[in-house]
Amino acid sequence: MNLKERKNTYRLSWQTLRQDWPLWVLMAGLLVAGILVYPHLPEQVPSHWNFRGEVDAYTSRPLGAFFPPFLVLGLYVLMRFLPLIDPRRENYRRFGGAYRFLCWGIVLFGSAMYVVTILAALDYPVKMGLIVKGLVAVLFIIIGNFMSQIRHNYFVGIKTPWTLANEDVWQQTHRVGARVWVLGGLVCLATAPVEAVWGAYVFFAAVAVMVLIPTIYSYVLFRAVKPG
Repeated sequence: MNLKERKNTYRLSWQTLRQDWPLWVLMAGLLVAGILVYPHLPEQVPSHWNFRGEVDAYTSRPLGAFFPPFLVLGLYVLMRFLPLIDPRRENYRRFGGAYRFLCWGIVLFGSAMYVVTILAALDYPVKMGLIVKGLVAVLFIIIGNFMSQIRHNYFVGIKTPWTLANEDVWQQTHRVGARVWVLGGLVCLATAPVEAVWGAYVFFAAVAVMVLIPTIYSYVLFRAVKPG
C-alpha cells in the first residue's frame, strides 16, 4: 500500500465513533431496558416464532433480557473493527456513507427485534409474524438501496468466488443485486401481513430469488469475462 492509499484507507477514529453517538445512546438504552424489565419477565422468555406467529422456542430470563442487547453491541463493534483487517481496506473510503448507513440499519433492526420480543414476553398483543417479516423486508430494501455503492471488499456485499476474483464482476453484480433486493424486499413487505401459509411461501421464495439471481449472474458474468 503506497502513501496515498495509506492516507485514504479506512480508519477507526474518535471522529468516526462520535458520529455514531445516537447508536451508542440506543445501545445503552437497550441495556438499561433489560435491567428494568428483568424482574417482570417470565422464567421462560419466547425466543423464536414460526411463520404463523406462534412461539416454538424459549430461552431463560437472563438470556432473554440481556443477550440481544449485547448481540447488537457485538455486531456494531464487529462492523466497525473488521474492515481494519480487510485486505481491501482502502476501498471502504469509497463507500463510507453507505457503510455507515448499513451499520445503522443493522443496529436499528436488532434493537427493534429486541423491543417487540420483550413486549411479547410481557404479554402485550404483538403480532410477531407481521412485525418480524415487516422488519426483515425493510432491512432488505435498505440494503438493496445501498448495495450498488458497495465497493470490492471481503466483509460486506455479495461475496461469491466470482465477485471476489474480479472487481468488474463485483460492481456489475451489485448493480443487478441492488434492484433484485429492493424488488424482493417490496414483495416481502407486501406479504408480511398475510397470515395464510401461501404468504410464507411467497416470502421465502422471494428471499431465495434474492440469493440465487446475484449468485448465478456473477458466475455467468465471470465466465463471459474469463472464458474457459
